Amino acid sequence: MKKFINQVDDVLAESLTGFASAHANIVSLNLEPHFLTRRHKAENKVAIISGGGSGHEPLHGGYIGYGMLDAACPGHVFTSPSPDQMLAAAEAVHAGKGVLFIVKNYAGDVMNFEMAAEMLPFESATVLTSDDVAVENSTYTTGRRGVAGTVIVEKVVGSLAETGADLAACKALGDKVNSRTASMGVALTSCTVPAAGRPTFDIGDTELEMGVGIHGEPGRRREPMRNADAIVADMVAAILEDLKPAAGSEVLLLVNGFAATPLMELYLLYNSAAKLLQDKGLNVTRSLVGNYITALDMAGASITICLLDDEIRQHWDSPVHTAALRWQR
Repeated sequence: MKKFINQVDDVLAESLTGFASAHANIVSLNLEPHFLTRRHKAENKVAIISGGGSGHEPLHGGYIGYGMLDAACPGHVFTSPSPDQMLAAAEAVHAGKGVLFIVKNYAGDVMNFEMAAEMLPFESATVLTSDDVAVENSTYTTGRRGVAGTVIVEKVVGSLAETGADLAACKALGDKVNSRTASMGVALTSCTVPAAGRPTFDIGDTELEMGVGIHGEPGRRREPMRNADAIVADMVAAILEDLKPAAGSEVLLLVNGFAATPLMELYLLYNSAAKLLQDKGLNVTRSLVGNYITALDMAGASITICLLDDEIRQHWDSPVHTAALRWQR
């Protein structure tokens, strides 16, 4: 294993320290327990908090800032953060209107966020993201996994929270976005967890894993490598079978890299997916291409489609300023 590390046990703390230093105008870091918050605490708004295992950067710390998250709780690599991290983060950013947790549907994350919510001295609610159409169940989840669609939920709900909307409204919008979003991933190589020192799974040079999870969980099937158009066609078909969009629907198309796939290839995948959607009578009016929820050093990508409406589009377009996502209206 060749990685830029000092000691395996220090990877998370050193990485978080570097991140917080590089983006000191946006985030603050607490190390005991680990959590990140906005540098300047927001006032009189629902506090939006997410978190999960590290190794998926820029998720979630990269999305702290105006228009998205107020705090994020990073666990160790591919390991859920603990309830005490979530509790401490919530107490640090609570701004008088309750806390909304945005939680990817993995058993450890769900259990620990639920435990934290039960201990909070103020009102809270949870949006559970479950956009992965690849499998219904896995060793990590009960039901569908939360993957790249989580970024869309965090952006849209974060925007609504900035308007002063109440906790119920923020949760309702998060649930709506999740219900209108679906994702499918594919891997060309495995990832290597630093503590393990070897690839999570073995895959041949002429194979791909269709429907892979962001921790290297098995997908729908192992199959021979094919050209990009054929791979994208299968991914988009699975997503559309789930969403069943009406002809003429307006969609957001996110092509997400797992960290080791060049942008040149990600844009090629986007081109293929956009043409397919156009041929099926769907209008791609919003797009995002890049590494937004990764899997350490895995080569691969995911495609996410979100069915837009006026409300979702408005909050997707609204200003955002974070380390990993930023734009003005």
